[in-house]
Amino acid sequence: MMGFADSRFLTRRRKLSAELAGQRIDSFLLTHPVNVRYFSGFSGSNGALLVNKDLSAKIATDGRYTMQIAAEVPDIEAEIVSTPAETLIAGVADGWRVGFDAAHMTVDGLNRLQKVCPEGVTLVPVTGVVEDIRLIKDGFEIRRLTEAADIAVGALTALIDAGELRAGRTEREIAADLEYRMRLGGAERPSFDTIVASGPNSALPHYSAGDRVLEDGDLVTIDFGAHYRGFNSDMTRTFCIGHATDFAAEIYGVVLDAQLAGVKAATPGRGLADVDKHCRDIIADAGYGEHFVHSTGHGIGLDVHEAPYARAKGVGTLEENMTLTVEPGIYVPDKGGVRIEDTVVITSGAPRIITEFPKELTVI
Repeated sequence: MMGFADSRFLTRRRKLSAELAGQRIDSFLLTHPVNVRYFSGFSGSNGALLVNKDLSAKIATDGRYTMQIAAEVPDIEAEIVSTPAETLIAGVADGWRVGFDAAHMTVDGLNRLQKVCPEGVTLVPVTGVVEDIRLIKDGFEIRRLTEAADIAVGALTALIDAGELRAGRTEREIAADLEYRMRLGGAERPSFDTIVASGPNSALPHYSAGDRVLEDGDLVTIDFGAHYRGFNSDMTRTFCIGHATDFAAEIYGVVLDAQLAGVKAATPGRGLADVDKHCRDIIADAGYGEHFVHSTGHGIGLDVHEAPYARAKGVGTLEENMTLTVEPGIYVPDKGGVRIEDTVVITSGAPRIITEFPKELTVI
């Protein structure tokens, strides 16, 4: 009898098979490692999965993962080959239409598939199908995402409690310290390059962490996440070092109001553009509209950035058990910036924040 994990992956493949049948596609070839993992449980870096419209499936990887794939995917017999995707395509029946994920297929990869593709087989680029299935998280995913978020929150709490977020340390030292504490908490790695942006660097939304030394009066934005058992977390907090200037206090208050409004708006049936608007209007009304230069948020799961996307021209609506970050910001060149970000799970009522950490203006 299949275990819980196996039945979960089978349920996902059943959804994909139903989509294939509706689009007159006989099979779907998955090669992106994250998507292979989502539909099979295999976490290796090189593999391919072929899902057929009748729910049968084949999987392949190379010799490095012989034991791993047997343990992770007990319900599909694996082929151990040097070219997983090409091997699976070569075995497709004549006359079949085989879809592939156009967003994750290179020109070179497609050329290699075409060289071994049986005569009469048609390769069909497909977009959006996998992303749509991954939009709604199951209970297992939500638990893992919550655990990843807890690791990140615990690391930031420990960093501050130890007095290590302070003037005199460099951005790079703080980033390394935070990542070390996430590792101690169980993370396999950071979800992305940790951002520690201090002083004028805090006006750069996607700055990383450099050699600048934190000084009294600095705004310090910390954007970070923990990667745990395949899943990711994402959160941002901005602090003041030593004291808060009038400028810092002003823009912090505006961003906090915008962030709280965005979180409150993140409910089932709400348009993604509307969530963005709830944040953006508050910042614009305060006179800082031109300094909010990115979208309001994105989904999170096996990928750090995945659908849905809350932005000014976003399409679609929120549904229960989707995830969304809410992360408005103000960035004033040469002066500084503030971003506050939480990850929420959409519920039937108010959204559930899984990155639970204080958001009021904090002077360290």
